[in-house]
Amino acid sequence: MNDLAEGTGARGLRIAITGASGLIGTSLTSLLRAAGHAAIPLVRRAPAHGEIGWDPAAGRIDSAALEGLDAVVHLAGESIGDRRWTAAQKRRILESRTQGTGLLAGALARLTRPPAVLVSASAIGFYGDRGDERLDERSPAGEGFLPLVTRAWEAATAPAEAAGIRVVRTRFGIVLSADGGALARMLPPFRAGLGGRLGGGDQYMSPVSLDDLVAAVHHCLLRGELRGPVNVTCPEPVTNRVFTRTLGAALHRPAVFAVPRFALRLAMGEMVDELLFASARVEPAALLASGYRFRHPTVESALRHVLAR
Repeated sequence: MNDLAEGTGARGLRIAITGASGLIGTSLTSLLRAAGHAAIPLVRRAPAHGEIGWDPAAGRIDSAALEGLDAVVHLAGESIGDRRWTAAQKRRILESRTQGTGLLAGALARLTRPPAVLVSASAIGFYGDRGDERLDERSPAGEGFLPLVTRAWEAATAPAEAAGIRVVRTRFGIVLSADGGALARMLPPFRAGLGGRLGGGDQYMSPVSLDDLVAAVHHCLLRGELRGPVNVTCPEPVTNRVFTRTLGAALHRPAVFAVPRFALRLAMGEMVDELLFASARVEPAALLASGYRFRHPTVESALRHVLAR
């Protein structure tokens, strides 16, 4: 099977994308098309021309339409932070990742002309709450619900890997965009001068600008030496205290308040422990070793970039 070498980026590749209508998928689709590639969405509704139909919950996918693709990017999955973590919501989060990934990986493995590479989204939730420990792709999984989910999510790509497809498991950090995600939810209180650290603010955060995230996915598609886990975070993680101070400065607003953990737990439940207070000091060792150059290597440069938009 021919892999996608760096030099093939000059020609148009046919790349299918799940989750193409989301924040990351929309930005990635724009980048790929601007680079001269054909970005083909997988959709749950009846597919239009240039789309591929699938229904992970029902176990259906149009395998024939996957034949002859150059690459697949898998982004689809239930949001982890939109709803309180009830037992039912936890089950939806887990199943939306394992069922969809398993369905896609299995279908790709059975193709006569499979793609050279599958880039499958994962998350730095894999590492759990690790204090100030420096974490890279060689670090083991942590403990808790999110590490459990990400382990199962990544394991579901196994059929594609066993079939000889190069599989890259991109572990995304906190995506910085003014248009959606965690930062968009933080902006109203910070713009009102009511922002501040979470608890003591000592927990490490590992963000990445949306532009760097999608550029890194494109890089993973083309670089044949990248396989397995790849952290997609800016090279300089910071504590929550530093992040909130930097965000306040970028907005020219004070960020002096502290939000107590118990108040957030009352409002949001147990999810705050893993989403807001887990400390993950993650480094993108594999990306840097492969020659990827970050457009926004620091949290300050990333924030100033996304807020300028």
